[in-house]
Amino acid sequence: MVGVKTHKLGIIGFGGIARWHIDTMKDAGYDRVELKGVFDLAESALQAARDRGFIAYPSQEALLADPEIDVVMVATTNEAHKSICMDVMRAGKHVISEKPVTVTSAELEEAMAVSKETGMVYTVDQNRRTNRDFIVMKRSVEAGLIGKPLVIESRVEGSRGMPKGWRTIKRLGGGMMLDWGVHLIDQFLYMIPEKVTQVYCKMLSVQYPEVEDNFHLMMTFESGLIGIIEVGTNHFITHPRWYVMGEQGTLQVDNWNCDGRIVRATTTENEWDEEIIYTMAGPTKTMAPRNKKSTETIALSAPTDVVDDITVVFDQFLDAVEGKAPLTIKPEEALRTMKVMEAAFVSAEEKRSVNVEI
Repeated sequence: MVGVKTHKLGIIGFGGIARWHIDTMKDAGYDRVELKGVFDLAESALQAARDRGFIAYPSQEALLADPEIDVVMVATTNEAHKSICMDVMRAGKHVISEKPVTVTSAELEEAMAVSKETGMVYTVDQNRRTNRDFIVMKRSVEAGLIGKPLVIESRVEGSRGMPKGWRTIKRLGGGMMLDWGVHLIDQFLYMIPEKVTQVYCKMLSVQYPEVEDNFHLMMTFESGLIGIIEVGTNHFITHPRWYVMGEQGTLQVDNWNCDGRIVRATTTENEWDEEIIYTMAGPTKTMAPRNKKSTETIALSAPTDVVDDITVVFDQFLDAVEGKAPLTIKPEEALRTMKVMEAAFVSAEEKRSVNVEI
């Protein structure tokens, strides 16, 4: 693209996610960054970089000493994010960290202080703000299609357990809260301009005793809106990806493909048949089906105008680096997400709800 500045990128931690990001940008023809080289503790990762034509630096210090590299992605295991990002910024380079940006809010505040001290741009790969399933839900709710939202449920579920490796090890920042919870909480906080006032969480360790491989989280916002997040690795029958109860209707997004529908009321008054409905469970009136004429159904589908890949995250990062625009994924936002997760861990450990102002 004519007139586009190309930044030289270095990557620290060249595992699967970093390679996927680079391949995605290459496939998209993204030309605002050019990967020069990587450092990783594993020789196999360094060889993977060489095989792709990139420099394999012998040390982190060597990568950071390269004057051509001006932006760095940190994609190591979670517990190392803070210290490496601080090293990068002190070396005079801007940094984008994989999520979670750190493993505690205190660590993030340390790193944010270094960003302020050095003037280096510091952001995090919260790339799921542009997931199409999230966008179709968000747009529908914000358009008022189901009236005022009362409960928003978000679920990511599988049945194969967790992948072996760092995700199963607590000291490396493992567990589903730091792996998936960080994304799903971020989506809620990005969408809802309110403080979280209460957090309640239950965690299960089904296959790996050291970390949670399933959790159920409930957040209450200051308006009373309830956000429910469930991440599970032992679900052989899965729930919908999104389920939203509103005052005037219900929204359901079934899956990542955005299959789903809205069913909403076309009349505002309750209409009751005189007779009681008899079911296999016995007679009921309250739970009797609505008159079909009193509702309408709207089919949902994936939005076609949404770009959903790492280039969106890099664009906002590089715009800030070039002084064109402020970050749209701010460390201050990541700090809120981190504090919600910390409250969730306290809730699960102490078996109680936690009152917060986040």
